[in-house]
Amino acid sequence: MADFTHENLTGSRFEDVYLTGARFHDVDLTGARFDLVDLTGVTIRGSALVNVDISGEIENLRVNGVDVVPLVEAELNRRYPDRVKMRPADADGFREAWGILERLWPQTVERARGLAPDLLHEQVDGEWSFIETLRHLVFATDAWVRRAVLGEPSPWDPLDLPHDEMPDEPSVPRDRGARPSLDQVLALRADRMATVRQVLASLTDEQLADRTEPVLEPGYPEPESFPVRRCLQAILSEEWQHRLYAERDLAALESQP
Repeated sequence: MADFTHENLTGSRFEDVYLTGARFHDVDLTGARFDLVDLTGVTIRGSALVNVDISGEIENLRVNGVDVVPLVEAELNRRYPDRVKMRPADADGFREAWGILERLWPQTVERARGLAPDLLHEQVDGEWSFIETLRHLVFATDAWVRRAVLGEPSPWDPLDLPHDEMPDEPSVPRDRGARPSLDQVLALRADRMATVRQVLASLTDEQLADRTEPVLEPGYPEPESFPVRRCLQAILSEEWQHRLYAERDLAALESQP
């Protein structure tokens, strides 16, 4: 068991490291950054959390004995009234949610067009650029709709951009260095969004409650059967969250001198 006592590990990098059951006492984490960490069951006591920014899947988070998640959820729903419709109960709800996304995204794209083209390739605080965000959404549709739901073994475009934590899969492209224009990516987006629209147009509640046929060829997601609801919910969540991230980062780019 490793023991780091009275050590100065300033600037250290921990990647693909397991710290399950580790104990931290009198530790200075000022300026530390945590990405893709699992903090399930973590207990923090006697600590100073000042100017802390937390985002992700958060449930049962108690601060000084108060579960703050319902408060956060209520505030997010107040800020974004359409948010509650992004977890629909039936096929009609999925169609309504997709209509909302198709109404909101053009506003974000128009905002992006107001920036210099090079800025659309610029990352803010280590997050994906606007172009990378659109490329990732193309990948998400290819993975969860065209492959998982429609059964296309290899639906990829060379500009597809998988999530960073996904292991390399030879059959799935991952060209981080590509710099397509906004119009190139928007053409892909228009095609993929039309695919989702067509799938949802004929979706029934029975189909929504069914499971997909496994795609046996290598790729992503893995060759297995998935609940149709899970696949389509993944698309709604990806589209909703990444638009908010994009709006946040576009605001930061607009504020640059």
